[in-house]
Formats: sequence, structure tokens, C-alpha cells
Amino acid sequence: MSGPLADEVMDRLVPLYEGARDPERAVQAAAYMRNQFSFLGFPAPTQRALARTVVAGLPKPGEDDLRAVALACWDRDEREYQYFACDWLRANVRVPGPGFLDTARTLITTKSWWDTVDPLATRFVGGLVRRHPQLGAEMDAWAEDDNLWLVRTALLHQLHYGGETDTERLFGYCARQAEHPDFFVRKAIGWALRHYARTDPDAVREFVSGNRGILSPLSVREATKHL
Repeated sequence: MSGPLADEVMDRLVPLYEGARDPERAVQAAAYMRNQFSFLGFPAPTQRALARTVVAGLPKPGEDDLRAVALACWDRDEREYQYFACDWLRANVRVPGPGFLDTARTLITTKSWWDTVDPLATRFVGGLVRRHPQLGAEMDAWAEDDNLWLVRTALLHQLHYGGETDTERLFGYCARQAEHPDFFVRKAIGWALRHYARTDPDAVREFVSGNRGILSPLSVREATKHL
């Protein structure tokens, strides 16, 4: 269910984005993403400029506004609408309560690919869990889920926590999913470890050394890239 603000956002967004279509670039963008999604075809700087125009002068959204716009953007075919939703959620990560994680799950498991999952994981879900620590239990469940994108999100949600990282969770998730067959999970393990190595390189070295027997070569290579 949408409200006046959510309706205003979509009423501004759609005409602006449609008016910026570039069919030639749209074909190239779709090919880059393995033709899984349709694109409008404008570059990232144009996307950011148009998004600023959309939200200019609007009041701060509430949780229902964020949900309504995100779901409306996910209902549209072209990928740039989903990018707008990811950016708007990130910009307003302090607004929603813990119950919004259910909506995030819907977004992560629908039209799933790294280009939307990663910003949601690292910049939105991560912020939501940081503000509502009780959601850590949900991350524990996601880390064991059959859906690889939920696993990837659990692995990456602490990416920007630095010294506040829950290392028991980080290393536990990596160990439990070390033998996961999917590239995106193995890559996420390496990325999460590499990023945490900026904070505690010795801890990452010790973890990798103790788990080389189960970690994939990809995960090890990514984790130790700067060690």
C-alpha cells in the first residue's frame, strides 16, 4: 500500500527515467548482465543526477514510503528502477525498524543478481542489523539458507563494520559455507575476509591458515590479496 509521498516519488521517477532512454546503451548494459534484465540505458552519472531531481524538495520518507517505492521499483522491468530503490534505501537506512528486514529479503530474493544484492547487503541490511542488533539471529539463519543470495548477504552485511565486526559470526559463516559450490558465495567469503583484514590482518591470516583444507582457492586468493 502506497501513500502520497511514495506516489509522488514514482510520479516523478518514471517520466524522468523513461525520457532518458538510450536504446543502444540499453542493449550493451543488458549484454553485460548476461541479458537477464532490461535496461533503460543511461550511465551511472545520469542515473545519480536524475535521482537527485526525483527527491529534490521532498520530505523525509517513512518506513511505509520506503517499502512502497522499493516494491514498485522492483515491479518494473528495467534495472535502473531497482538501482534507484537500492540507493534510496541506502540514503534512508536510519528510517526503518527491524520489521523491514522482511522487505529486504523480498528484494534480495527477487530479480537477484550481484548488482542489487551487494548494495543491499553491505549498505542497507548491514545498517539495519547494526541499528537493530536482534536481527543478528536472522543473519545466522540467512547464512544457512538454501538461497545463495541470502547466504551472500549474511556474509557481506558486516563489510563496513570495521572494529565493530562480530568476528565469531564472520568467521563462523565463512567456515560453514567454505565448501559452498557457488562462485558468488565463494567470492563473498574472500571479499568479507579481505575487507576485515584491513582491521585485523593477523586474525584473517590465522583463519585462512587454519581453514585452507576447506576454503576454495578463490576464497583464499581473495582473502589474502593484500596480506
